[in-house]
Amino acid sequence: MKLYHGTNIDFTDINLSVCRPNKDFGQGFYLTEIKRQALLMAIRRCAFTQKGTPIVQTYDFNETFLSSQSLNVKIFDGVSKEWAQFIYDNRLGKKREEKEYDIVVGPVADDGVVYQLNLFRQQLITIEQLVRELTYKKLNNQYCFLTGEAIATLQRV
Repeated sequence: MKLYHGTNIDFTDINLSVCRPNKDFGQGFYLTEIKRQALLMAIRRCAFTQKGTPIVQTYDFNETFLSSQSLNVKIFDGVSKEWAQFIYDNRLGKKREEKEYDIVVGPVADDGVVYQLNLFRQQLITIEQLVRELTYKKLNNQYCFLTGEAIATLQRV
């Protein structure tokens, strides 16, 4: 399968240590199946940093790794209490077991999701209300590669 990464600076080697912490699924290398989504992320990154040019990198990924025993993979099939709590904890920087997963797949927490997460953080809504608010939202999937072993499964095209 093809996966896409939007960036403002082209590179050949993926360095997990320069990936930003406190993102949806933790500090990792994020990709999507949707080329346009990657382009929009690249444009957003350029606007935020005021540097570079929007670039979409393309990678081949053998999706059998998602079900193999060689990597520890977590897949969120959609919005759920577990997904919301996972994102909430990561965005707050709560410590998880070191490299609990190699790859995490699930919905992107966009600005609308972030707004709902903030309501939850302020205890204005419960986790159940949070999930209910997000259940009917159309969210695209993202793939987060969290370890060197996971990164090794990606082949730049």
